Amino acid sequence: MTGRFITFEGIDGAGKSTHIATVTARLARQGEVVSTREPGGTPLAETLRGLFLHHEMDDLTETLLVFAGRRDHVRTVIAPALAAGKTVLCDRFADASFAYQGGGRGMSAEVLESLERWVVDNCQPQLTLWFDLPAAMAAERRAAARDADRFEQQDLDFFERVRAGYAVRAASAPQRFARIDASLSVPEVAAQIDAVLTARGW
Repeated sequence: MTGRFITFEGIDGAGKSTHIATVTARLARQGEVVSTREPGGTPLAETLRGLFLHHEMDDLTETLLVFAGRRDHVRTVIAPALAAGKTVLCDRFADASFAYQGGGRGMSAEVLESLERWVVDNCQPQLTLWFDLPAAMAAERRAAARDADRFEQQDLDFFERVRAGYAVRAASAPQRFARIDASLSVPEVAAQIDAVLTARGW
């Protein structure tokens, strides 16, 4: 892996999408950038995303579905781009599974870790920007922005468990995670991101 791999994480409504375009524009001045997302990122994975977001299923099926899409995403988009020296920006990646399926759904960490090894292998981000904010504030933002999908219909307790799942994941990889206080204004959040990227010489 010779390129840069940066992921954006956080609960629904945290404001990730608002800032991805700005980061893309910044890093595009330094070289080619691939901007992608999960669930999704390939034709197959986008098809699986539709099932994932809009069809009821049990927790294990949900977990396997998202990792199946991730496998295709890594194999056909992320790994080739990194091998070519490109910068990859991804709206969610494996950390989201530990937060949503692990923290939110209660899936076993051992199962998630095994799937991560099989699917992701050594294709890990160098930097993860974690947009952190309370579940209640995120719910207010979602309600004002769009109709809810299957995940966004979950209650506040679910999203607080997801947030806690992100916190556990961040604590396990402090050199990779940068916590962004997403409760602040858009310019203030942008300034935090700018500081993180500048500190890395990006």
